[in-house]
Amino acid sequence: MDTNNIIDTKQASKTKEETNKAIVGRWFENFWGETVDLGIVDELAAPDVLLQYSLHEPRKGREELKAFMTGFRTAFPDLNFWGAADLIAEGDFVVGRWEGGGTHTGPAFNDFLAGALPANTGRRMHFTGTTVLRLENGKIVEEIGLDDGVTALSQLGLIKKA
Repeated sequence: MDTNNIIDTKQASKTKEETNKAIVGRWFENFWGETVDLGIVDELAAPDVLLQYSLHEPRKGREELKAFMTGFRTAFPDLNFWGAADLIAEGDFVVGRWEGGGTHTGPAFNDFLAGALPANTGRRMHFTGTTVLRLENGKIVEEIGLDDGVTALSQLGLIKKA
């Protein structure tokens, strides 16, 4: 048995996973963080990237992601999400836990699946979630998250708790 080959394979996998975690870390900081840099979409996302969360319609492609984030941050100028735990990577997948939110002080916002907000409600949302990202050749091809949308929508007055 060639143990050198096993070690080389494990090292290559670890390197790939560490690289993928670094990419996702940059994505979270620059796309979802306190200030947005939409150039990160062209740099780190695949052309046909999929973004899917329970609060919003799925978005496909770089331009849809940029338009989504522009609208979200116009309505919630202080929008900010941050990591709640270390990233976990396995092969092409990276998993991250996060928390965050923002205050609706901007124009009317109708991007939530559960309803729309009139302009400048002053309502604040703060919620958590878990996201799984899949990468191919150093590019993010999918970001699929499960968020605590019930909490966010309740805080925004779009649904009522039982």
